[in-house]
Amino acid sequence: MGGGGHGGGTTYKGYTIPHNKRWHTVAGKGLCAVMWFWVFYRAKQDGAVLLGMRHPWDDHDDHSHGHGHEHEGSSSTSSSH
Repeated sequence: MGGGGHGGGTTYKGYTIPHNKRWHTVAGKGLCAVMWFWVFYRAKQDGAVLLGMRHPWDDHDDHSHGHGHEHEGSSSTSSSH
């Protein structure tokens, strides 16, 4: 009924737990490290917002990140007429 006895494994109370291949273990540890580096990076960037210590809009007083130039151009042309 089962898969036979290929590749070996550890048997405990009638259930055989297969051994992992080396690349599965290395890939799993590598992806785990990437995940934790990403979590810590995002915590560094957004941790204060997540904990409620700061609002996300607190650092955006200048309004110069991509949409401020249209307003300046329209006000200068309307004031010159």
